[in-house]
Amino acid sequence: MAPSSTPSAAAHAWLTPRNLLWASVCVAVVTIALKTLAWYVTGSVGLLSDAMESFVNLASAVFALAMVTVAQLPADDNHPYGHHKAEYFSSGFEGLLIVGVAGGILWAAAHRLFDPQPLEQVGWGLGLSVVSSALNGLLAWVMFRSAREHRSIALEADARHLVTDVWTSAGVLVGLVGATLTGWLWLDAVAAIMVALNILKEGVELVWRSSQGLMDEAVEPEVQATIDATLQRFVQGQAAGAVRFDHVSTRRAGQRQYVDMHLHMPADWTLGHAAELRGQVERALMEVVPGLRATIELLPTDVEAHFDDRPDDPKDAIR
Repeated sequence: MAPSSTPSAAAHAWLTPRNLLWASVCVAVVTIALKTLAWYVTGSVGLLSDAMESFVNLASAVFALAMVTVAQLPADDNHPYGHHKAEYFSSGFEGLLIVGVAGGILWAAAHRLFDPQPLEQVGWGLGLSVVSSALNGLLAWVMFRSAREHRSIALEADARHLVTDVWTSAGVLVGLVGATLTGWLWLDAVAAIMVALNILKEGVELVWRSSQGLMDEAVEPEVQATIDATLQRFVQGQAAGAVRFDHVSTRRAGQRQYVDMHLHMPADWTLGHAAELRGQVERALMEVVPGLRATIELLPTDVEAHFDDRPDDPKDAIR
């Protein structure tokens, strides 16, 4: 059994965000060559738009690789919470690039719409485009799996961009085949415009998502529900009314997730007893939510720390 499992374990160990982004850079170079050749032999503006998006794939993969490398740096005196937010710069940069390329494609397609040109050697163009799309689709599938395991937003963003590239190529191929079969050359330009609008949507979404991450967006609802359920188990494990949690706040920073809260307990508890319960809560939270860091302030039951804050709604307290 051991020899058969060793190759699988080695492959799994290789599928890290940095290695997969290096693979994305290499695949982007190959697809640029294939799609540019496809445009050259056919003269299709749709294939030209597809090739232009592959340049975005290359630029975004290189920048994502740099930001993932920065995000993995350990905490230091100037960044005591680490460098995890660097990944958001990657997805934001990628989004801006996509928006710019979408504008260029729209301009070229609009010009070709009013001045259509005959297409040549369509068969070669289709074949080259299909090969490049297959490479992107396979890499995206692997990257999605690794992104979930490593909780890497930069890797996920690059995978989503590759999936968009696959759908973009499919749209271009439909326009190319339609123009060839019907003789309506304007279908090629229409396909390019549809591609550009799809790219533009993806770019805007990436920029928005990055901005939310940089502004300390809360964790996903399902993660929040897991945190609440874990805290509720500790409340139920104590005497009625003995402990309660409030001011539970969460935020995300790349691969890291954070939760801050107040743990209220009877004033006559010893410090050792209170610290032991806090340690149990922290370990339980980090076990059910990988990558979570919990900060818990201990307070007597009748004391509130934030006098200037808006009081918690009684229904929001976990008691």
